[in-house]
Amino acid sequence: MAQSLADLTSAGVQRILRFFPESSQAEREELRATARRLLDTHGEKVLTPLRPVERVLWYLASEGRAEDLVEVVRGQRRDPGVFLVAGARRPRLVLPGLRSLALPDRIAALERRDLPVTAQLTSVEWRGDDLVWGGYAFVANLPRPSGRMIGRFAVLEHADTGERIKLRLRRTKNEEATAASGQALHCYDRTGFEVVVPARRLRELAGRGAGQWFLSVGIPGPGGAYETRVRQREVGTAGHNQVRHLADGSRLVVGFTKDAVGITVQQPPVEVESCTVVDGELVLVARVRSGHKAPTTVSVVEGDTRLDSPLTALSAPSGSADDAFRRYRAVFSLDRLTADDPPGIKTRQFKVTFRGDEGRGQAAHLAEGFTTGRHRFAAGRELAVHRDGPGRLVLATRAVRAVVDAMTATDAGELVLTGAYPREEAAGKKVILRHGTRFEEKELPVEMADGRFTVRIDPEAAPQVHGPALPLCPGRWYLFFRDVDAWDKSEDVPVTLRPEQVGELPLRFNGPQGVGGPPRAFTVDRRNFDRIFIEPERLLAPDEHGTYRQRILREAHFHKQRKLPLRDAVLYLSFGGKQFSDSPRFVYDELVRRGVAVEHIWTQDEGLPEMPAEARVVGWGSRAWYEALARSRYVVVNTPVGDWFVTRPGQKVVQTWHGTPLKKVGKDLLGSPQSSPAYIAGLPHSYRQFDFVVSPNAHTTEIMRRAYSIEGEMLESGYPRNDIFHAADRDIRAARVREQLGLPEGKKVVLYAPTWREDQRHASKLYKLDLRIDLAAAQAELGHDHVLLFRKHSSVHGNVPGAGQGFVWDVTRYPDIADLYLVADVLITDYSSALFDFAHSDKPMLFFTYDLEHYRDTLRGLYFDFTTRAPGPLLETSEELVKALRGLDAVEAEYRDKYTRFKKDFCEPRDGQATARVVDRMLAGGPHAPASTGG
Repeated sequence: MAQSLADLTSAGVQRILRFFPESSQAEREELRATARRLLDTHGEKVLTPLRPVERVLWYLASEGRAEDLVEVVRGQRRDPGVFLVAGARRPRLVLPGLRSLALPDRIAALERRDLPVTAQLTSVEWRGDDLVWGGYAFVANLPRPSGRMIGRFAVLEHADTGERIKLRLRRTKNEEATAASGQALHCYDRTGFEVVVPARRLRELAGRGAGQWFLSVGIPGPGGAYETRVRQREVGTAGHNQVRHLADGSRLVVGFTKDAVGITVQQPPVEVESCTVVDGELVLVARVRSGHKAPTTVSVVEGDTRLDSPLTALSAPSGSADDAFRRYRAVFSLDRLTADDPPGIKTRQFKVTFRGDEGRGQAAHLAEGFTTGRHRFAAGRELAVHRDGPGRLVLATRAVRAVVDAMTATDAGELVLTGAYPREEAAGKKVILRHGTRFEEKELPVEMADGRFTVRIDPEAAPQVHGPALPLCPGRWYLFFRDVDAWDKSEDVPVTLRPEQVGELPLRFNGPQGVGGPPRAFTVDRRNFDRIFIEPERLLAPDEHGTYRQRILREAHFHKQRKLPLRDAVLYLSFGGKQFSDSPRFVYDELVRRGVAVEHIWTQDEGLPEMPAEARVVGWGSRAWYEALARSRYVVVNTPVGDWFVTRPGQKVVQTWHGTPLKKVGKDLLGSPQSSPAYIAGLPHSYRQFDFVVSPNAHTTEIMRRAYSIEGEMLESGYPRNDIFHAADRDIRAARVREQLGLPEGKKVVLYAPTWREDQRHASKLYKLDLRIDLAAAQAELGHDHVLLFRKHSSVHGNVPGAGQGFVWDVTRYPDIADLYLVADVLITDYSSALFDFAHSDKPMLFFTYDLEHYRDTLRGLYFDFTTRAPGPLLETSEELVKALRGLDAVEAEYRDKYTRFKKDFCEPRDGQATARVVDRMLAGGPHAPASTGG
C-alpha cells in the first residue's frame, strides 16, 4: 500500500508546516528540502490520499513558495479544510481570499473523493399513514450547486437486489445544516430536504416481500450527481427505530442499520403475543400464522447461559376463516432464569429466539399490542420483559427501575414526571438530575406514595446540593435515583420511560416566563431507546448559532454597531461569561457604590451562572452581546476577547487578568508540549485591545509584560478581587456566605481549590477531575470537626464523591471563590494562582503537589523553585494531607517566616484600594471622571 507524504515525514517537520508563519528561516529550509526530497523519491502520488488543502500546502512547501504558504496556513487556521469550488465540469479548488494563487491543475483539480457528501436525518414523523423523513444533505464546499430542484432526488434501494424506487423530495430550509458543518465560509441552510413515502408506497414495499431498503439522496454537482446514504442521529425520532404494523400482517421497521436510514419489511411467521410471570414461571405465548410451520423451541441465551423450553400448542386450529393464527406456549423457571444474576446495578440481558427442528433461529418479534412488564424477584432486582427499537422481545435482569409512564407540562412552565417505583425500593432514595457532559448535578424533590413517584422540575430554578437554585444550562439532563447515604454515583439507578410511551416523545414545552425576555423552550426526549432526558434550547438564536453565523455577526453586525454612538454602559466579561465573579465583579460593585450613571451589562455563557438582578444580562456571542461590545463606553474583562476585536476611539477596555503566575504562561511556554507559536505570535495584537492591563504585584508585571508581549500600560494596582481580604465588612460578608451555604457552626472549614491538568481529558476534550485525595478516609478522620469545600476549576468536569454527605461540599457553582476565601480556615491547593490571593488572608495553606516533578519538568514548568518558597508544606499523599490538617498549629509555626516573605514578594500592594485605583484609571479623562478636588 502506497504511503502518503504525511506518513513519511516526522512530527517535527509536520509541526513546522502547522506553524509555518512563525517558523525560522532554517525551519523553512528544512521543510522545503524534506518535501522536495520526498516528492522526488516517491512522486506526486504521495499527495493523492491527502485532502485538497493539504495537497496545496505540501506542494507550496516543496516549491519553496514561502509567502503563499504563509497565507494559506493562516487562512486554514481560521477555517480548516474549507475552500471554494470553480468549474461546473472540471472542478478546481480556489482558496478564500487567494483567488489569484497560481496552482497547477494536478494540484488544484478536484476528484469526487475530494467532495464528500453529508446526508443527515433530523426527524421521522407520520402524517396519517404517510412516512415523512426530514434532514439535510450537501456536498462539502458546495453550499448551493443549483438554485433549482432539478437534479436532486431521493431513492430507496434494495439491499440485496439493488432495485431502486424513486421518492418525492422537497427542498426545505434547515439552519442546523450550517451550524453542524462547523465551518465559517459556507451557508448550507438551503440544503434541507423532506422525503415523503405515501401509504400506498409502503404497502407496495410490503407486497414485494421481506427485505431491506436504504434511503439515499442525490445532489447535483460538478460532473454529475453525488449520491450517498442518509445517516441517523444519536437521539430523538431520527435516532430510534419505529415499528409500523400493516393490515396484511407485514411489519415495517423504519430505522437504521449501521447508521444508515431505511425501511425493513418483515413478514414474521411467528410473533410473541404475551410474556408474563405466573407462580414463579415465565410464560411466553406465541402465535404462528396459518400456513407456516410452528417452531419447536424457545431459547433464552446470555453469554454461556442457555435455557430452552418446548413450544406446546394451546389450542387446535378452529378452522374458522377469521382465525389466522395458532397459539403456543413456552414456560421457563424464574429461579433458573435468575440463578446467576449479578449484584448491584448491573444488567444481564437475554436474547430470545424461536428454533425449529433444523435448529435455525428466528427473532422473537412482538405482535401488535404486546405489553411490557416487570417482576421483582429479589431485593433491588427485577426481571424486565422489555422490547427493543425494532420490536423484538428482550428479557433482562437488572436493578429495579423507576419507570416514567406519564409526562405533563404545566401552564407555569413546570415539567411533571410520574411513574412506578416500588415503595421498598424508593425508601431512602433521592432524585438526581445530572448533566450528560458537564456532570453537574441537581437534587430534586420527589413525592412518593403507594409505589408511585412524582418529580416536579422547574427548569429555570433547579436546586443544587450546595448553593442557590439555578436554571438548567443547555445540554442533556438525565434522571437517577440514588441512596441518600451513597458516597458517589456508582450505584445510581437510571430513570427510564415505559416502552409503551416512547411514541409520545419528543415532548416540547416552554419554561417559566423569563425576566426581560420570552420563556425558554425545553424538550423531553430519549436516548438508548428508553433513557429520557431534558434538554433546554440553546441560548443563541438560529441566526446566532454556529461558526458561520458568528462570523457574520462579527463581520457585519458588530462593525455596523461600531459606527453608532457609544452608550454610557459597562460591559463585563468574567471568564468568558462563566461567572459573576473576580475583579470585574468588584469593579461593578465599586461603580454601583459610587453611583456612576452607566448601564451595567453582564455577559453570561451557556453554563447560566448566577448574575446580579440589577444588571442587564446578554448571552455570550448573541446579537445583543456584539452590540454591547461595540457600543459600550467601558468594557471590563479578565480574559482575552478575541483576535478579531479592536477597541474603538473613545472606548475604554480594561483587562483585569486573573492570576499571579506560578506556572509558565505565554511566550515562556515555548518549547513545551503546551506551546503554540501561532498563539504566541498573536499576543501583541491581543493586548493592544486593552487601554491598560491590571497587575497584582511586581512579579506579575515583569512576567506578563514579557510573556504576553504587552506594549501598553500596566497598572500595578493590585487585583480588585483581593480587596475583599481588607474590607471593613469582611466578617459580615463571611457570616452571610456561611449562612447561604448552610455551613455548620463550630467546624473548621477547609477549601480545596486545585488547578486543572492539561494531560487529563475526557473523550469530549473536557478536563477530567484528577482526584487524589482519599475523601472517604479524610471524612473518617476529620468529619466530626471539619467540612471540606471542594472547588473544581471551571474547566474541569467530573462528580465529586461524597458531596452532600456532611463532610464534602461541592461549591464549584458558587458564583465567586473570593467569598469562599472568607469562610475558609485553611486552603489546600497545588499550582493554582489561588495561593497568591489567599496569602492576603494570613491563614494557613497546604499544597497537595502529588505530581510536582511531572508538572514542573514536563507539563507546564514553574517560574520559581516552589519547594523553597512555598508558604506551606508540599504534600504528596492523602495521608500526609490529613495529618497536616490535624497539625495546622505546627504548620503555621514552621512556615511563619516563609509566609511573611511570600506576602512581601507577591501581595504588594495590599491596602484594599486596588478597585478604587482601577476604577479611577478607567474613568479618567472621560465623561464619568471623578470631579477634581484639587485647589
